[in-house]
Amino acid sequence: MTSTSAQIARSTESYCDTVRRLSSAQKTAGRGAPAYSVYVNRRVGRYLAAGAFRLGLTPNNVTAVSAGFTFCAIGLLAIGEPSWWLGLIVWLLLAIGYAFDSADGQVARLRGGGSPSGEWLDHVVDSIKISTLHLAVLITMFTHFPLSNSIWLLVPIGFAVVAAVSFFAMILNDLLKAKHAPTAPLSTAPRSALRSFLGLPTDYGILCLAFVLLGAPLAFFGLYSLLFVANALYLALALGKWFRDMTALGRAEVARP
Repeated sequence: MTSTSAQIARSTESYCDTVRRLSSAQKTAGRGAPAYSVYVNRRVGRYLAAGAFRLGLTPNNVTAVSAGFTFCAIGLLAIGEPSWWLGLIVWLLLAIGYAFDSADGQVARLRGGGSPSGEWLDHVVDSIKISTLHLAVLITMFTHFPLSNSIWLLVPIGFAVVAAVSFFAMILNDLLKAKHAPTAPLSTAPRSALRSFLGLPTDYGILCLAFVLLGAPLAFFGLYSLLFVANALYLALALGKWFRDMTALGRAEVARP
């Protein structure tokens, strides 16, 4: 869809028509995509994307809105005193930011496709988010949590490392596949609902939800630590699989005439 076509669509179709059109053009979720991202965040993002499209916002505008909500939450987490109301606000801001993060790509599809600069901006904002969120947890733990031993501060540090490595590895996987196997067919394996629900502990949306417990520091830290362990185990298993995938990719490229 060209920019002119997009303007015509905004003026002739209703909000509900835009939602339906976006739903029919929805990008297929990964086979093991976590359940919150698939069943909740993507759907909320669809409604936000339809509204943003009808307001004439660009994908980069939507990315900026996402960043605004997300970094407000991270800032409040770092400087605020843990309480139930702060936890609810942090969760709500993070969740809204995450939904707009899903919406920017959907707005791009409504407008006829994204751009390299838009994809770059989206990934840069995500990379800042996934690291600074855990550093904000580190700050609030150091400042306010009744820790029996400072060794527990290694948990958010470790979580930041796991999140950064996971994000970088997934981006690198896509780049290498596009470079070395650009004509390879997309996987047609059906998405597994069981696998999606088993992956919930690795879902960013569940991490956001954990901040609701911020008013009970020990309960929050217990859940946060369990999520860290789950994400670290997932990454350890995934790295092995991804390395085997890249090895197979190299062999296929060598064998190609």
